[in-house]
Amino acid sequence: MSTDAISSNSGFSHGDAKPRVALIAGPTASGKSDLAVDLALGAEKAGMPATVINADSAQVYADLRVLSARPSDAEMRGVRHVLFGAWDGAQPCSAADWAARAKQEIARAHGEGRLPILVGGTGLYLRTLIDGIAPIPAIDPAIREAVRALDVTDAHAALTIEDPEAAARLNPADTTRIARALEVVRSTGHPMAYWQRRLEGGIGDAIDLTAAILIPDRDTLYEKCDLRFDLMLEQGAIGEARDLLARKLDPDLPVMRAIGVPEIAGFLCGEYDEAEAARRGSQATRRYAKRQYTWFRHQPPADWHRFETKDYSKAAIIEILLRNLRLT
Repeated sequence: MSTDAISSNSGFSHGDAKPRVALIAGPTASGKSDLAVDLALGAEKAGMPATVINADSAQVYADLRVLSARPSDAEMRGVRHVLFGAWDGAQPCSAADWAARAKQEIARAHGEGRLPILVGGTGLYLRTLIDGIAPIPAIDPAIREAVRALDVTDAHAALTIEDPEAAARLNPADTTRIARALEVVRSTGHPMAYWQRRLEGGIGDAIDLTAAILIPDRDTLYEKCDLRFDLMLEQGAIGEARDLLARKLDPDLPVMRAIGVPEIAGFLCGEYDEAEAARRGSQATRRYAKRQYTWFRHQPPADWHRFETKDYSKAAIIEILLRNLRLT
């Protein structure tokens, strides 16, 4: 789906130069899903039905209903939701895969005169959709195999020589990103920054985006993370992880590395008890929320409105978004 298709399906623009899209983002357990439904209901009351489009890299997998905290039918409150549980765990959903489907859903919503509301906490997904993706050619398999066989310390040392900009930017212990940067410069002859300056396929210039980033109080956020994982265990997370393990999928697949799956797997394999699994799962959730918190506070564009949720009620945020969307 091209950006031309999106801009031509302006459906509800009422003379606007560009079709409108809403976005609600923020850390896990910050209340994004509930706010998205409230916004959709507010838009519908104002005469504009809406479609909520998932932008969370765990909630895309059908296998992770509980462990991704995917909204239930009751929580959706009759609002159309798409791209939730849309991928089988055996098929990895890359940022490019998700962005392609999201473009289709946005164009479909516009064509039906609906407001697309993106909701999620996966910054890479959102950046790929809005800004585009670097057109990096396919990596030589032999180079990839050689790089992936390196210890992270050796890989980072090599990257320091071959792509010093990337080496300085990346955490020396970040195995995945270091390997990616090293295989790119060795396979293409250009450093990662060269390709990232050539982003293509983003829809940012073709839409009128109204974005809200939820920034909760840190202590409150971490308390919610602990409560969320405990609730997942009560709602069947252990059974969900057991069913996923029974599929004997590649352990490197994203669905197998999702928060909660490795932690519960250790319990199911007899390495520790359920209480320890809960502790590890809560800790992993808090660490993820901390990374998201830092990213969403500093990385998105300045015109993505940051809402310190201790200072704004949910009703106030909805009112501001509806006004910015010109629906009130």
